[in-house]
Parts: sequence; C-alpha cells; structure tokens
Amino acid sequence: MIPVRILGTASVLPGRAVTTAELCARVGRDAAEVEQKSGIHTRHFAPPGTKAADLAATALRGALEVAGLEARALRRILYVTSMGGDVTTPATANRVAAALGLSGTCDAMDVSNACMGFLSAFDLATRSVATGWGPVGIVSVELLSRTTTPEDPRPYLVLGDAAAAAVLGAGRPGEGVLGVALGNDGTLPTDVVLENPHATGKPERMRFLTPSKEMTRVALDALLGAARSVLNEAGVALREVEWVLTHQPNGSMLEAILGAMDVTLERSVRVVDTVGSVGSASLGVGLDRLLRTRPVKPGDRILLVGVGAGVAHGAVLYRVGG
Repeated sequence: MIPVRILGTASVLPGRAVTTAELCARVGRDAAEVEQKSGIHTRHFAPPGTKAADLAATALRGALEVAGLEARALRRILYVTSMGGDVTTPATANRVAAALGLSGTCDAMDVSNACMGFLSAFDLATRSVATGWGPVGIVSVELLSRTTTPEDPRPYLVLGDAAAAAVLGAGRPGEGVLGVALGNDGTLPTDVVLENPHATGKPERMRFLTPSKEMTRVALDALLGAARSVLNEAGVALREVEWVLTHQPNGSMLEAILGAMDVTLERSVRVVDTVGSVGSASLGVGLDRLLRTRPVKPGDRILLVGVGAGVAHGAVLYRVGG
C-alpha cells in the first residue's frame, strides 16, 4: 500500500448547460436519436474569454476548502489537460499557482496524457506524497468545446467543458493506494487526434478517426485489462470493491464498461449525461460526485479505471480511511 489520503475534491462546470437538442438543431440531426446513442442530454460550454487557469484555480480552491487547507500548504500543483493550456509555454500550472497567490513556495507543472491525464496525475501525486513532497493539488481543465465545429458533428455533439480537482496528502494507517496499473499501446491506429497547429501551420480541431464500434472495442479491452491487473496486484476481487469509477466518453460506452465488469450503477456514478465527454476531467468529476453524493465510508475501496487516446490506459485501487 502507498499511504495517501484524498483530502478534498471539487468540480466546476463553466457556463450554462447546453442541450443536445440545441446542437442537433444546428447540424440537422435528430435529437432523440443522438441522445439515445450518446447518453448525453446536456453539456457545458465555457463563455468566450474564459481562462483555463482561472477555472483551475476555482476548482482547486474548492478542493482545498473541503480539505481544510490554505493554498500555501500545497507543495506541488499538477495541471492536467488533453488540449493544451492557456499558453503553450510556460506551463499553465504556473498561472494556476499565481492565481492562488503562491510565489516561490510550490512546484507546478503540466501533465498531458489524453483522457488518462487525471489518473496519471493521481499516480504522480500519490508517489510525491509518499516521498514527503505533499500535499499535492491535481486539477484537470478541459475546454473541449473550443476544439469542435458544427461542420464535424461527431465530436461537436459529445464534447464539453469541465474542471475537476483533488488534493492528496499523507495517509493514515490503513488507507491509501492498494495497487496501480498503467500502460499504453501506441502501435494501434490513431483513434482521436488534435494536431499541433505549430506543426501543421493551420488551425486544428479534434477529430475522431476510428468508427465508434472499433473505438469502443479497443477502449474496453484496454480498460478491462488495466482493471484486472490492478485487482490481481492488490489481491482483491472485483465483487469486493465497493465503488467503481470509469472514464465516461459517452453513455453507451459507460454501460458497456459496467456491463463487462458486471458492476451495477449503484456502485458507480453517472456524470456523462449532464457534462458530456470531458476528457481528462471525466474521472475527476466522477470522483467528486461520488464523494459528495454517495455513502462512501471508511474502509471502502474505490477502483478508478481510465482509457484515452494513445491508447493510454490504467487503473488505481484506493482504500478510504477514517
């Protein structure tokens, strides 16, 4: 076990809720059919001019408030995104630290690993805390609406904006990370891509390059493999795990994942229906929703499982302390 404690979480949904019906009207699609296939009813689009660093600071302040900590207690900030921050360089994490009033007291860096970014940062934060460099603030911000256009309805109808934060600190006896399994398979065909405009010399948009059924198959195989690995490492059966949180790119994939794992929705939380596909923020929003709305008690185990473009995949098994 790696001794670490989730001290606090928070999430932010910027702007108003945008309905699937609104977007379908713009692209000439049937809203009922899209909702049935995607499982998404609303998502949030941040207003023009919204800064990722400001959203990150708001979310991180919320997590710090739950943790009962001042921002100056943080030793490290990990800013997570799959689309880039407010600037290419320096790290947007620096601007998050500045927004929190931190100067010369806190390490700050960006983490990018597609939809797996939050879980990758969770692992990095865990190991940082375990070696004495904590507390650590993780904050994922996705403004994915800015990467879509109505001319390409497939990403336009599912992607949304969100921010999610968690603060990790020293664990108490009996709590912490029971197992970690991380990996990727870059030999597989590219499924989702946002090209670098500095390399292509033109504005770029998020593109889905693989048919939905094939994306689901590849993602499911990777995700289930990660879950098996971490459970085997921890010597825990899936049926013994109280709570299971997965990346939620759409409602049908969430149902496929839970069905393949034989996990009922009562052991998880659904967020994709109201936030849409929010990349690396998906697991963070789910974790915050779980801890705020479900009867999570000391000793409970939470399995966090993710998958993203790359194909990056992984799982963390965490036991809640008293």
